[in-house]
Amino acid sequence: MQSKFQLPKGAASVINGCKSITIPKSRQELIDLSMDGKDIREVTYDNATVEATLVRCKNGIAVNFPEDYMRRRDPDSLIVADINQTDKPTFEKKYGKSFEPLRLETFEWLKKQDLIVMPFRAGREEYSYPALLIAPKNTAFFALILADLQTFVDIDTIKGKYTPQAVFYVAPPFRDTYFNGKQVVVHNRPRENKPSHVYEMFSYNLYPGPSAKKGVYSFLLDTGEKEGWTTAHASAVKIITPYENEIVIMHEGASGGGKSEMTEPIHQQLDGRILVASNIETERAFTINLNEKSELRPISDDMAVASTAIQNESKKLVITDGENGWFVRVDHIKQYGTEPALEKLTVAPPEPLIFLNIQGHPDATALIWEHTPDKNGKPCPNPRVILPRRIVKNIISTPVEVDVRSFGVRTPFSSAKSPNYGIIGMMHVLPPAIAWLWRLVSPRGDKNPSIIANGKQDTTSGLTSEGIGSYEPFLTGSRITQANLLLEQILTNAATRYVLIPNQYIGVYHVGFMPQWISREYIARRGSAKFKPTHLIPAPCTMLGFELENLKIDGQFILQSLLHPYLQTEVGTEGYDKGAKMLTDFFKNELKKYLKPSLHPIGKQIIELCMRDAPLDDYLKIIPMRY
Repeated sequence: MQSKFQLPKGAASVINGCKSITIPKSRQELIDLSMDGKDIREVTYDNATVEATLVRCKNGIAVNFPEDYMRRRDPDSLIVADINQTDKPTFEKKYGKSFEPLRLETFEWLKKQDLIVMPFRAGREEYSYPALLIAPKNTAFFALILADLQTFVDIDTIKGKYTPQAVFYVAPPFRDTYFNGKQVVVHNRPRENKPSHVYEMFSYNLYPGPSAKKGVYSFLLDTGEKEGWTTAHASAVKIITPYENEIVIMHEGASGGGKSEMTEPIHQQLDGRILVASNIETERAFTINLNEKSELRPISDDMAVASTAIQNESKKLVITDGENGWFVRVDHIKQYGTEPALEKLTVAPPEPLIFLNIQGHPDATALIWEHTPDKNGKPCPNPRVILPRRIVKNIISTPVEVDVRSFGVRTPFSSAKSPNYGIIGMMHVLPPAIAWLWRLVSPRGDKNPSIIANGKQDTTSGLTSEGIGSYEPFLTGSRITQANLLLEQILTNAATRYVLIPNQYIGVYHVGFMPQWISREYIARRGSAKFKPTHLIPAPCTMLGFELENLKIDGQFILQSLLHPYLQTEVGTEGYDKGAKMLTDFFKNELKKYLKPSLHPIGKQIIELCMRDAPLDDYLKIIPMRY
């Protein structure tokens, strides 16, 4: 073992003292280890708690967690154990004691186990780093998920010694014995004055969201913070229209903000029509027809490495995918035929897939529309399938220039009788300064399907912030540093433009994710991301930038009341103004924490404009907008 690895002291002590180790050499070996020769297998420990149930299906492995709480990510699961700068709760402050005794106890527990030791690269290609997983052998399915999301490394292909920069430890029973059943992931970063130390992450639960997925994201954010780049919480897609126009859109936002949906084909009814919106109060439906749809070439699904160091003559942001596999939520697929391409890929995949919160039966096909019921009998709102990039059709693997950065937010039903912040039109064009503010406040939005709030499914309709860049729940460092990095991106890449897109509701209309699909087609078909000033109208709510005067696609005009929600009879000026005040007050409240001496001086000016209700023109004076 020592001949293969150059290990830090803690990892070396665990591996040298454990019962046995298995180093997987292939993905198939991980699949075999996960099921251990069985069709149904439970993952349990001495405390007798069933952590997960695995079923071998024809098309992969269905993983289910008995507890509803363990089926989605707890946004408060991240705890920092070190003394470096952080805005997160530290272990010592939260629990009143040092993490070190528990760290050593975790090592001692792991020494009593048969272990799986798996080298992998955290991230992808140029922005990936050697890492190591140390976990109980009976959690091989967790290693398989990590291998699919990141980059699996066969140790036999490594020349010289493998020297990890990060080590991830998994100890599931500690969730019950130490953390009252809660999801807890402890991050122990290297001391700033001791670069020889490695990044340690201790996952005390088996749901991969806060660890195999967002835990690696935390590591990338920490590394980028030191090197001067960041990883956007974003999907990206190249759109090629029937007229061969090409454009790249990067779509950012909190979980539920429509990132995965941005790379999906536009949904249509059986007769080919596209249901754009349905008025909840009048039941009026608005549909359009698209004779030819654009071709989509996906780039990223959730994490896009966006380097401030890359300079280019076009003055556009350059990105590349930050992961090697996609953690795709399929809650919107409720029946066969909703999204044929994804359904076909998952029903008959070229290699076995991993399904989470989806019903599975031995020797049967796991179907992505058969979601596991929660205890209340309703389908789990966070069903997932993991798609390795290598099986995604027409995927782009090289860095691309971003023409448009869109920001998505889940919006609630809103009317004059029930005013709320669902007063965002189908698409708004944002001045760069206001686009930066949206990334600072990053609304989590209405009824987020991926999040547990206070131990329960998030059913809030009020505005809450996902934090800086919508990735603050996974950030171990400084939000001010990240705010400055995001502002530098905007200042450096002046030719990239910004739009805001809601999903779920526009006033009293239910729209689902149709606004971003319609906007995507509209922007691409225009042949550029440029918007003429004569086609833009300042929104009554300054934080919404500009409204489109009209939106025509394939010769069909989108309803004016979807572009300007105050024109809806059920909303009116009264309902709109109340929603706008909610939104503006939310911005002001969230922006206070960024007014620190270390904030970029231009950033300070922009926030002060918001605080004093400055007009749109004042934002354009600070950072001009290219039309």
